[in-house]
Amino acid sequence: MTDKRPLDFAHSVTMTGDAGRAAAEVEASFAVPHDPTAAAFFDIDNTIMRGASSFQLVRGLASEGLISIPELVSAFGKQAKFVMANSENLEDMHDATDAALSFVQGRKVQDVLDVSEHVFDKYMVDKLWPGTLALAQSHLDAGQRVWLVSATPVELSQIIASRLGFSGGLGTVAESEDGIYTGRLDGHSLHGPEKAHAIERLAAKEGLDLSRCSAYSDSSNDIPMLSIVGHPVAVNPDSELRAYAKENGWVIRDYRRRRMATRGVTVAVVTAAVAGAVGGFLISRRGKNS
Repeated sequence: MTDKRPLDFAHSVTMTGDAGRAAAEVEASFAVPHDPTAAAFFDIDNTIMRGASSFQLVRGLASEGLISIPELVSAFGKQAKFVMANSENLEDMHDATDAALSFVQGRKVQDVLDVSEHVFDKYMVDKLWPGTLALAQSHLDAGQRVWLVSATPVELSQIIASRLGFSGGLGTVAESEDGIYTGRLDGHSLHGPEKAHAIERLAAKEGLDLSRCSAYSDSSNDIPMLSIVGHPVAVNPDSELRAYAKENGWVIRDYRRRRMATRGVTVAVVTAAVAGAVGGFLISRRGKNS
């Protein structure tokens, strides 16, 4: 049975082998004042973890035999592009959201929740960035709330937040009726300016002073989110965000210490993952049909 208790910070970052270094870097250069009127808002993909969280959800759906092999292979291809480019092209992100909706359409909400729990434990824990977790923990230690704000499905965002001991998670909401996904959005996809709007609504509800809050992201698409807080931080930034952060005097933190040496290595890793996931898909189908 899956252990659903929150991971403690030391255990989470030790899994990646960089716990001590990450904590030391934060202690040396990043003091967070005690301030209960403040909060920190973190993007997920390439900020909290390496790669795309929605892709990991697709892997989980595949492991349960809930999507087809062509859909799985397509998702892996997009993940390879995402990891190699380390960017979040807005058009690609909208395509990914549409694809995620098609994957869950007609499926039970509870099934996706169950798969999301499995996804975190099996596919995401070893992809967490120790440095970013250390930053988040520094806010928690200062008595501040920590929220995830991501375009990933809200169910997955909330599960990640819960497992990391954060205050909560905001994400894209898929419409459901009688516990079944319709394949339509409930509201807007949480991309770009929509993240900023969601944070503003949350701040009003929680009584937060945004001028005292912090926000963290890797993507230039999140400049609106970063711009509405008093303490914006570019984490593992893409080239456009790095340039913007330097121009505006924002803090930059880069924890990408070990990058894949060549495009061929990335392709090889993705190819191996496709083979393994396809094999799991076929085994699950045989089991259901026997």
